[in-house]
Parts: sequence; structure tokens; C-alpha cells
Amino acid sequence: MNSANNNAAMLEDAVQSCMAQPVYGLPKLEKSQLLAEILTRLTWHHASACPPYARILEAHGHSGPRPFALEDIPFLPVRLFKDYELSSIPDDQRFKVLTSSGTTSQRVSKIILDRNTSTLQTRALISILQQFLGKARLPMLIIDHPGVIKDRKTFSARGAGILGLSNFGRNHAYALRDEDLAPDMETIARFMQAHRGQRILLFGFTFMVWKHFYKPILDSGISLSFEDAILIHSGGWKKLQEEAVENEIFKASLKQALNITAVHNFYGMVEQVGSIFMECEYGRLHTPAFADVLVRNPRDWSVLPKGVKGLIQVLSLLPSSYPGHSLLTEDVGEWTGEDDCPCGRLGRTFKVYGRMAQAELRGCGDTHAAMLEEGPIQS
Repeated sequence: MNSANNNAAMLEDAVQSCMAQPVYGLPKLEKSQLLAEILTRLTWHHASACPPYARILEAHGHSGPRPFALEDIPFLPVRLFKDYELSSIPDDQRFKVLTSSGTTSQRVSKIILDRNTSTLQTRALISILQQFLGKARLPMLIIDHPGVIKDRKTFSARGAGILGLSNFGRNHAYALRDEDLAPDMETIARFMQAHRGQRILLFGFTFMVWKHFYKPILDSGISLSFEDAILIHSGGWKKLQEEAVENEIFKASLKQALNITAVHNFYGMVEQVGSIFMECEYGRLHTPAFADVLVRNPRDWSVLPKGVKGLIQVLSLLPSSYPGHSLLTEDVGEWTGEDDCPCGRLGRTFKVYGRMAQAELRGCGDTHAAMLEEGPIQS
């Protein structure tokens, strides 16, 4: 027990040390070595605390503890969390349960957080978003309806996102009505009048911003100008791509119709808390010091070089309450550079092109499901 406690304490100290680094200030070699060391510790921590995860490692021939290079950190398919509740903490240490978005007919991911992981999530968001928003809280218009915030113990992805970003704003107002998701023009007008001449923060999920805010206002012919606003948005690109709305069209449309000139998308998922990848002024998604991305070939899972499209793998030091530190997503992307962005932020940068067809990934997910249910596969 003492050995386990000592290992947990050493792991926590290592994560805290990395979190103390400049969020976009670690050069490539130093970051790669640091992440590989801590992610290795996290891997074996989860193997000792989460038996189903240990069986997956064993089935893939990983016995330890032994060190991994960054590219060799074992990963789980992100869809696994829709079928299984994976936890590395006792039930009495559960602090919060996050759920992914979905309809009533869809399975949702359930992500188990303890107080420490939740605190790290908040700290990570602060360190990242202050790089774009500054340290002062801005008047905040939330492009959603107030009913989306329900149970404070069990959040949906939208609810969790809104609550997380709300910490960076003040004088919060909701731009949409509960009953029909139409723009609440009275609330919007009051908000704009109250904060005239001030910089304001707008936040919403991409599809909500486009369908329930931008388009209805455009169709109404009402003239609105958000002269000194910064919009942070994420999610929902699949639906917009079906309407042929790409990122640059999204930005240009909001600038032309609403005079919103500062628009930053971010990439993230409820299955890997706190590690959001913000889009800079040059349109690149950035990895912070405590997280990274790799791009893998879906045919053989090999790591792909810069400029080649494949499946995105996300790595993060934050998840210690569940084995979500290394996840293979179902998103297609490519990495575009490292320590070379014109914005001056260090770290790997990448693009996301959308979701891969579900059928092409089913084999990977089903293989891991079999491991969970049946134990190691014998050769």
C-alpha cells in the first residue's frame, strides 16, 4: 500500500511540475521526453487501478512496468467509453460524472472524475484560455439556452462546456430562448447596451452558433454589430459540413453579418477532460505543454508524418481517475508543424477534417470490447 501511495504521489508531483511550465513554451525535445515519462507512469497507474484496462494491455503484450516512447504509449479507442464505465478510483472518491452529448437513442460516454482530476481540468482551461482572453473576466453572452444546465453532478458535454467557460466571463446572459432555441433579441439587446464599448466574450457550440444564432439573425434583417467581441466555439462541424460550411466560411460569414472578427475554434472531447486544443490567429490548432496529438494510419496504426491524413490520437497528462490519457479518436486530421507557428506559440499544430465513417473503425472497437469481456486473447 505504501508503495502504491508513493507512486501516486510521485505521479502527481510530475504532473504538477509539467502544469507549471509555460502552456505554449516547451520546445519539442523537452516536451516529448517529459510527456513520454509521465504518460508511461500514468499507463501503469491505470493498469494497477483499473483491471479491464490492465487486461487490454496484457492482450497487446504490454507487461510492466516498463518505459514507453511517446509514439508507443498504448491507446484506447474513444468509443470504448460508450460501452464501458472505466474507472481508476474507488466509488467513494467519485466527485463528478461527465457524459458526452447524444440523443436518447444513442449511447453516451460516462467519464468518472475525482476531485484532483476535476481541479486539474479547471487549471488547464485557465492556463490555455488566458492566452487568448487575458486574465480579466469579460462580459459573457452564451449562445445557448439556460435550460441546458441541469444536474450539476452529471453534466452533458454542452452543459460541461458552458459551465467550464463561464468561469472566464461575468454578467452572463443566454442568447437563446428555452422553448424554441430562437434568438432572445430582448436579452441580446440589453446585454449589448449594458456593455457598450467593452470587450465581450461570446461562447457557443459551432452548430448552435450557426443554426440558432447567426442564421436567424441574418434572416430577420436585424442589424447587430459585435465590434469588440471574441467568439470561442467548438463541436458540431459534421452537421455544418453537410451544409458545405467550412471553417473559413464560418468565420467570414460571422464577420460580414455580425462584425465578429476574433473567432477561435477549439478541438476537444469529454472523454479527455481539460485538454482543449485552441485555434490561433493563423488558423492552427495548438497542443499545450501537458498534451499532444499523433496521427495514425488506420490500416496498421503506424504514426504518420507531417502533412499526411489519418486518425487523430490525443494524449494528456490530466486523466488520473480513469484511463483516458491516450485515446484514438474517430476524427481524421493531419499535423501541420511543430514549434514553427507564426503566432509564436510552441508545440505541435494540426488540422481536423471531420469524422471517419463508423464502419471503418468498428473492428478496432470490437476487438477491445472482446478483451474487456473475455480477458486476454491467447495466441
